[in-house]
Amino acid sequence: MAARRPDSKNLNSQLRIIVLGYLVRGPIGGLAWHYLQYLTGLAGLNHDVYFIEDSDDYASCYNPTTHTMGVDPTYGLQFINTTLEQLGFENRWAYYDAHTDTWHGSCADKVDQILASADIVINVSGVNPLRPWMLNIPVRVLIDTDPAFTQIRHLTDPKALELAKRHTHFFTFGHNIDLPIASIPDDQLPWLPTRQPVVIEHWPLTPGPIDGKFTSVMQWDSYSQQEYNGRVFGMKSSTFMPYINLPSLCHVEFELAIGSATAPRALLESKGWSPINPLVPTRTPWTYQAFIQQSKAEFSTAKHGYVITRSGWFSERSCAYMISGRPILVQDTGFSEWLDTGSGALAFNNLDQALAGIDDINNRYAFHCQAARELAITEFNSTKVLSELLDRTMSQTPL
Repeated sequence: MAARRPDSKNLNSQLRIIVLGYLVRGPIGGLAWHYLQYLTGLAGLNHDVYFIEDSDDYASCYNPTTHTMGVDPTYGLQFINTTLEQLGFENRWAYYDAHTDTWHGSCADKVDQILASADIVINVSGVNPLRPWMLNIPVRVLIDTDPAFTQIRHLTDPKALELAKRHTHFFTFGHNIDLPIASIPDDQLPWLPTRQPVVIEHWPLTPGPIDGKFTSVMQWDSYSQQEYNGRVFGMKSSTFMPYINLPSLCHVEFELAIGSATAPRALLESKGWSPINPLVPTRTPWTYQAFIQQSKAEFSTAKHGYVITRSGWFSERSCAYMISGRPILVQDTGFSEWLDTGSGALAFNNLDQALAGIDDINNRYAFHCQAARELAITEFNSTKVLSELLDRTMSQTPL
């Protein structure tokens, strides 16, 4: 069935939508859910959805078995094929390898046809370049999931800004971008707020282990801190240290699936944290789910850049905890401006607030588990989030 063109602005019509993501190059279970929920959530709205990924022009393929980056996509191609098969999308994906000028995947032989008839392309996290064959798609949506850092890149790298301007519509996880409290650098693109969609049926509710651990999956340094206009925008390495003594101040266990070579694992252990290899719980999307399900709650700080700009960013990982019926205790990036906190989702700005949050979760655990699930369904339900995204896209004048 041919897709209706989007200029009809009738969202009850079937649209052919291309989701661009990072599954072959980033074959990690937790990261995968970030993109999968766009793919399956849009299909759940009865649209004709395909997943396409581009290698880009540098060595971008991560292999978890060797912990190396390279140009060989073999591991990632196996990962995506297995993952999408389990979700029923095994016949709806393609991967372009720019290093060999080769298409891979179940749709490799009909990519031209799919792209020629596509109505919308959604570039999640902006991790795919828009090649010339994408530019005839009438609606090209960029979703910024790294607010402040994305805008700094556009302001300091003319090529990055040029690539961004190949899109027609712009959304950001920096939910407060238009509020006076936010100080996200202004790259002059017309950003609108959005948030992570959660496909509820993928996330079963399981009983929370009352004696379980507070956990998280995190990168100590995702990349180098950034500087712009006299300000420094740091990573979690810049926000975690005020909480380093937390385990000695309360009677709970903390487990961190922590990545990055700079992570001070010995120091963390000496302070009572339990750092583990993040590649174990994130081997597949389903081992990631199991890790969350065996957790009591999430504890996490946020990137320094998100915090100091009061961006309103909210983690897709925290959404996964909440929809699983696990409370979250996370550093406030300004998301308390738009998300009800205190029940299921607790925000902190200092050590005393973090300790109070731990006590509250311990004392009212069943209440917070139920509230977390309900809040996720209310605020992050893919039907709501993606319908709003499409509606705002169709009603917005393109760049």
